[in-house]
Amino acid sequence: MFQKIKIPLFTILGVLFIDQFIKIYIKANYPLGEVGRVGDWCILHFTENPGMAFGLEFGGSYGKLILSIFRIMACIGGFYYIRHLIQKKEHAGFIFSVSLVLAGAIGNILDSAFYGMIFDKGTTFNLDIHEYEPYSGVANFTRGGYAPAMYGCVVDMFYFPLIEGHFPSWFPIWGGEEFQFFRPIFNFADFSISFGVGILLAFHKRFAKSKAPELALEQTNTQTPPSSENNLNTPAN
Repeated sequence: MFQKIKIPLFTILGVLFIDQFIKIYIKANYPLGEVGRVGDWCILHFTENPGMAFGLEFGGSYGKLILSIFRIMACIGGFYYIRHLIQKKEHAGFIFSVSLVLAGAIGNILDSAFYGMIFDKGTTFNLDIHEYEPYSGVANFTRGGYAPAMYGCVVDMFYFPLIEGHFPSWFPIWGGEEFQFFRPIFNFADFSISFGVGILLAFHKRFAKSKAPELALEQTNTQTPPSSENNLNTPAN
């Protein structure tokens, strides 16, 4: 049984360890803002995301709760799906890529579920202006917390502005405006999700082909051969 679950088990635990180690280290040691640079293309920029992946926000305070509940339900479904893949003896690469996606989703859920309760500072939703407000200084561990369960913010830090410039004046809609690639700030859990999806898109045909011979063999084995009794009862010509 352990041989069947070791791929998703080690994948999920490995991603969660790396993801949470990076997030907690950044959160507990740096204020919001730029942390460091590796040249001009790789920047550690600590920010907190109250919504979805890659810095996208979703519907204020109630929207965040709905999103958190949806994430939990999706993860439960992901566990059952991986169990189904193991039972069907799917390709190990297929199981690995789905495990990467699930691990990334769990990593961001942990931020929302617990960071508001274990840190004394965090980005919070202001009901008066209906916007999320940042905080100053460095967050510390505490028993009180800054938000209830499921209302914590996801920690993001990786920023890769690979290309910067301006659209030409003749370009439709955005002519003359500044552009930047890659603008979103993300974390290791987001990377795990994207990497898992990328593997699925790149190798889905290979995963399907590897499964085809097994399906053909199963169909052959399920066919009932003619019994010897029927052969004996057949009259000779």
